[in-house]
This record gives sequence, C-alpha cells and structure tokens, in this order.
Amino acid sequence: MTNRIFVAGDSAAVTRPQGQLPMAGWAQALALFLTDAVEVVDCARARASSKSFREEGRLQWVLDQLEPGDHLLVTFGHEDGKADPGLHTEPFSTYQEHMAAYVHGARERQAHPVIVLPYERRRMDVHGNAARTLGDYPVAARQLADDEHVPVVDLYGQSVQWWGELGPEASKGAFAHRRQGEPLLEKVQDGDNVHLRAEGAIECARFVARSLAEQGVIPFPWVRDLDRRRFSYEEMGWPDEETFSHRTHSRVSEPAPRKESSA
Repeated sequence: MTNRIFVAGDSAAVTRPQGQLPMAGWAQALALFLTDAVEVVDCARARASSKSFREEGRLQWVLDQLEPGDHLLVTFGHEDGKADPGLHTEPFSTYQEHMAAYVHGARERQAHPVIVLPYERRRMDVHGNAARTLGDYPVAARQLADDEHVPVVDLYGQSVQWWGELGPEASKGAFAHRRQGEPLLEKVQDGDNVHLRAEGAIECARFVARSLAEQGVIPFPWVRDLDRRRFSYEEMGWPDEETFSHRTHSRVSEPAPRKESSA
C-alpha cells in the first residue's frame, strides 16, 4: 500500500522544471526524507494564493484525488498579501476562510489536513536580523489551526531563526542567488530573496518531515535520512518542461459551488 502526501501551496513549495535549476520548492525535496512507501503529490503552483488556488479549481482537483488516510499539507501566504484582487486575502477573514476550505475538504474525505506555515523571505534589517515580511498571515494560519485542531509545522519560525543565525551573506546560500561559474538562466532571476535553491529547499523539507514525524502526524518508519547532510542535484528530480506543463494544466477540476452561509 502506498501512503500519499498531497501538497497545496505556492511557489515556495512548487516542483520546478529543469529550465529553472537550481531553484526548487521545499515540497520538491520532501521525498528525499520519506521512504519509497510514501508518495508525495506536489500540487503547489507558482503565483498561487489560498484564494486563487481554490478559485482556479486546483483545490477541487486535490480533493477529487484524496482517499481516506491521505495527508494534505496546506501552505500559503507569500501571494495572499499581494494587491492583485485575484490573489489578495485579508489574514483574519478571507485568508482564514479559504484555508478552512482546505481543512474541511480534506476531513470530509477522511484525509488528514496539516497547515505548514510559510517560510520567511530573506530580508535583513539594519542589524542583520531577519525581517518579518509576511505580516499576519503566519499568525492567522496558526490561529485557524488551533481553532480547527489541525497539526502545524512551524516552518515560519524555524526560517526566521535560520536566516538570523546565518546572517546577511551566508543566508544567500539558501536562496536563488547565482554562484560563481553557474550560468544565468533565462527563467531564473539572480539575487532572488523569495525563492529557494535546492540547498534551501532540502533544509526546509528536512524540517517539515522531522516535524511531521515528531508530532506523530506520520509514523517515524515513514521517514529516512533526516541526519544525512549531502544530496546530489540528480536526487531532487526536476521534471522536463513537457511533464511540468502537463501537471500544471491538468491538475484542475471545476470548483464545487460554495455553500451559502445561513442567516
């Protein structure tokens, strides 16, 4: 029997295609820390908010696939604060309302929802400390998780600690900053302080896997290599452009009509 973990999220978690090396989302690296008995279905999409992912039918596609016993990791926040009305949500109202739809949808299908707080961007204040740019979204996500009794993976708090410990210069190594000798690819912006490169994605995935196991969300026998320090790029699994495009365009279902709230 294959145990399945679905991921609904934004570009922080998305599986990148080969043309975007060395960028990677943390969910792309999650399988490195799970046994072959676990399948990761990474449905995260770039430029997605909790609202747009739902309204485009991507959440419905995930819910259509879920079976009893599956897990659904939900992680949004980077795009929800954007001014674009197709993306924007308010932390303690529409953001929580959309996030609750993921939780309730999973539970209706006897699957297990988990909220993963988004990692913080690489922004440093004048003292070299990691600035908190995501506003109230991590707080609102945790509040919803508490209200709904949903497990939380605090990747946000962990990342703030990491970036602060690494400092302004060393923290570049986790993000999409071009290194000496690397080609500057057309689809990869140099000096990107939002999106991870493989090294940062691996550390975030390691934290997520460890947190899931330590909280008893998944059994410890599902995880592996938590203390392994070196991974090759080949192990990450960047899909080719055709596969990436197919996944992007096919994982959409007609959104279910919203339930009207009673007066």
